[in-house]
Amino acid sequence: MVDNRVTFGSKLGVILATVGCAVGLGSIWRFPYMLGTNGGAAFLLIYILFMIFLGIPVMVTEFFIGRYSRSNTVGSFKKMAPGTKWCWIGYNGILAAFLILGFYAVVSGWTLEYVWQTVNGSLYSTPGVDFTADFDNFSSNALRPIFWTAVFIGLTHFVIASGVEKGIERASKIMMPLLFLILVVMCIRSVTLPNAEAGLVYLFKPDFSKLTSSVVLSAVGQAFFSLSLGMGCLITYSSYFGKDTNMLATAWQVTIINTFVAILAGIMIFPAVFSFGIAPSAGAQLVFITLPNVFEQLPFSSLWSLIFYILLAMAALTSASFSSATVPPSAAALATQWCRWSSSSSSATDFSALSAAEICVRMSMQYSPFSVICRMPRTCPSMRFNRAMILFWSLAYPCCVAFISSSSLR
Repeated sequence: MVDNRVTFGSKLGVILATVGCAVGLGSIWRFPYMLGTNGGAAFLLIYILFMIFLGIPVMVTEFFIGRYSRSNTVGSFKKMAPGTKWCWIGYNGILAAFLILGFYAVVSGWTLEYVWQTVNGSLYSTPGVDFTADFDNFSSNALRPIFWTAVFIGLTHFVIASGVEKGIERASKIMMPLLFLILVVMCIRSVTLPNAEAGLVYLFKPDFSKLTSSVVLSAVGQAFFSLSLGMGCLITYSSYFGKDTNMLATAWQVTIINTFVAILAGIMIFPAVFSFGIAPSAGAQLVFITLPNVFEQLPFSSLWSLIFYILLAMAALTSASFSSATVPPSAAALATQWCRWSSSSSSATDFSALSAAEICVRMSMQYSPFSVICRMPRTCPSMRFNRAMILFWSLAYPCCVAFISSSSLR
């Protein structure tokens, strides 16, 4: 069978797109606050060790599975172990991606809110504004977090619908170098703030008395979260790798860049945290209450703020795009199988001309979640009901999660 699957257009595109999947909110938003709540440099040291000795082997394994099978996370295990229950590992990854996207979209919506506040001038309209209180007012609002979550989901749909090479690869090639540049500029400004030395000591001088089993487990979880391991994203990504892609080298490059960006995020955050008297353990809102203070110290503060939060939103977008793309293919495969089982009339003959695997690839892997719904075959007796239920769930789920998470993540 001829493999017509689209691939990335260049080796640079492979690396930047995979980095874009891994480097997102996990490295820039989650890593600083996890380090802050787990004792500082001791957490960083354990995190780096797990990235090298656990993250890279798992990443290479997922790369090999994806490129060999040329399919989604469920289809990969079905191809490698047909007729067995190993495919449930793929379904478990889909569930993980589904649950992570629940809060990922909410936090990404926060970045869009800060983009909007910067554009309309409200973020820096009052000198000496309390950014902690400003964030609390936004996150406790009943509608604004839900609105920006829905906007982010719409943008994710647009990127996926644009395809691999024109959508994700092109966005990553533009976004990743710009994000790296803005991080370097912010680090330089942060380390020149008063009392910045205390933040650097907190980040790089380990205090092993704070090293507990909880810190070790948190470091493992952060390593998996940062590299997008165990949720099918990298299996789906590597299914688009060309045959000439060196997967071990790619895994090392992605891990090194990811770790470097995480450390840059720490350098950007913690000197400012100690300079402005913010608690390192402030939690999930650390990026949103610390960085506005740094931007306020820069000339053209609104411009720097706008660039950073746009790039942070784009980093989140590339990660969310393939997390979203991990889920619908297998959901569509289930819908396909349901159609084949429930069809009792001759109308099913046209649909059964293709195998379930071919339908899954043609209908699901090349399209976004909403496109999958629109392309579901209409020959099945119960398909109208199924289409309506999937569409309803696609819209209702993020709204429900946004409502719950807007308070629990504060």
